[in-house]
Amino acid sequence: MRQIMTFWLGFLLMPLAASALPGQTSEDVADWIKSHPVLRPESGERLWVRKSNTPARRFQFQASSFVPGRAEIRGSANIIRSERLHLFDLVAGVSRDRLEDLLRSIYGPALIEDYRRATVVFRYPTTEKMGDRNNRTVQAVRGELRRGEQFSYWLELVQTSPRKAISGHITVFATTDLEKLQADLSR
Repeated sequence: MRQIMTFWLGFLLMPLAASALPGQTSEDVADWIKSHPVLRPESGERLWVRKSNTPARRFQFQASSFVPGRAEIRGSANIIRSERLHLFDLVAGVSRDRLEDLLRSIYGPALIEDYRRATVVFRYPTTEKMGDRNNRTVQAVRGELRRGEQFSYWLELVQTSPRKAISGHITVFATTDLEKLQADLSR
């Protein structure tokens, strides 16, 4: 249990300045990931880092040259267009606050300020039936898109009960891709 707490608290206690963000080359971002004390990639992990203490608790960081939403590359395939932080936690759940704390621990105070000052330009709730015929559950997906001065942000939470989200992500991406993502999410 102590190891699990140390893993999750490590994200909250490390204020770092961001040095790899969308718009940089994949080599620069890979170097930043490799030296980042919170991300600490394993051998073979380059632009995608996965951490897991148990199957019920997982964290992923992914830098991608794809525009968020429906897969599309704009410009050079060597330029990072988005970086996604994803949490899955069946035990404690995932909240907006946890995702924002994770964003701060990865990128530092300047980026979290841009995120907090960003204007919400789109919100969505959707509900769909999930599960088999004998054991139906309702899954609610709630998200929003924000436009900041530096970047845009996509926050999404997946709830399997009215009180608890078990999965969520924040994606940092170039503001030039905001309209495209909003159109994808509106379909």
